[in-house]
Amino acid sequence: MILEYNLQFFAEGQGGEKTEPATEKKKKDARDEGQVAKSKEIENAFSLLALFLILKFWIGTLGKNLVGVFNLVYDDIPEYIKNYDGHVNINDLVNLYAQVLIQIIFLMAPVLIVAYLVSFVCDVAQVGWHPTSKPLMPKFSKLNPLKGFKKIFSKEAVVELIKSILKIGIVLIVAYSYIKKNGDGLFLLYDMSLNAGVAATGNLVINLGIRVAVAYLIIAFADFGYQKWKHNDDLKMTKQEVKDEYKQQEGDPQVKGRIRQKMREVSQRRMMQNLPKADVVITNPTHYAVALMYDAEKYDAPIVIAKGEDYLAARIKEVARENDIEIVENKPLARMLYANVEIGEVVPPELYQAVAEVLAFVYHLKGRA
Repeated sequence: MILEYNLQFFAEGQGGEKTEPATEKKKKDARDEGQVAKSKEIENAFSLLALFLILKFWIGTLGKNLVGVFNLVYDDIPEYIKNYDGHVNINDLVNLYAQVLIQIIFLMAPVLIVAYLVSFVCDVAQVGWHPTSKPLMPKFSKLNPLKGFKKIFSKEAVVELIKSILKIGIVLIVAYSYIKKNGDGLFLLYDMSLNAGVAATGNLVINLGIRVAVAYLIIAFADFGYQKWKHNDDLKMTKQEVKDEYKQQEGDPQVKGRIRQKMREVSQRRMMQNLPKADVVITNPTHYAVALMYDAEKYDAPIVIAKGEDYLAARIKEVARENDIEIVENKPLARMLYANVEIGEVVPPELYQAVAEVLAFVYHLKGRA
């Protein structure tokens, strides 16, 4: 028994394997859908670096102001208790803590603003400015548990695992090397005051954080390159998809061919209707035929009202005979007129003399001046 099978079922997607680069339309549609080559690691790395840099230069002012807020709270609480004979008024405490919260927000505002700006700049630098709300639209396909299960064992999951291992490894290596180099200072903390010990520890942590963030940037840029490659690879198209898209944009070639054929037929009918007005038909003699008309009151030079080759040339000559139009054989002139002058255009100056000689000959035959 012979079993018939279709190898197309083994092909990847419609039309076979995706081997063709994405077209500009495919890229634009993907961008409109929010599918762009973007690495979250770039944003995380620069945000981490910005955070530690801000702490390095802002920690002194931030610490003093936070201590001032702390002192303000504990200085005012006894006053509230004293005014109410040992009892605390809840409304006064709420107002106090509201003021404290506002001061803390103002203190943290530079950090929050810089974090937002860094995230914004990282996103724009990676994908440009093209806001779209489509990624925010709910998609029920994302709730498919089968797809979620497949993602656990997908190539992307392996890449994320490798990135996590690299990040942990970099943090451990950088932290170990830095602490090993500067660890002697930790033993001096026992001999320092509380403020000096906190400052030294904070300085150690901030410097370590900056080094970890800079090392993290290496992973971030490598991941960005991978995301660019993956994005282009995911957008690849099959040959059939490219053909279908071309049909959608440019129209079906067969339909366009039929339209052009219809237009040619209409043009030829109009041309054949005007042909009886011609004064002369110049031929090759078999391959080309060009019909000229000269009206001195309308045109400065003779005008081409019909032309054709092979079968159409034979039809032009046939209609010319039916309407008693002179047919003159002039191979060079027929080729020049056919190749250089379109229907409805006047004869160019460089052909005036040759055309004039033909018209003079025709007018002499017909007894016209």
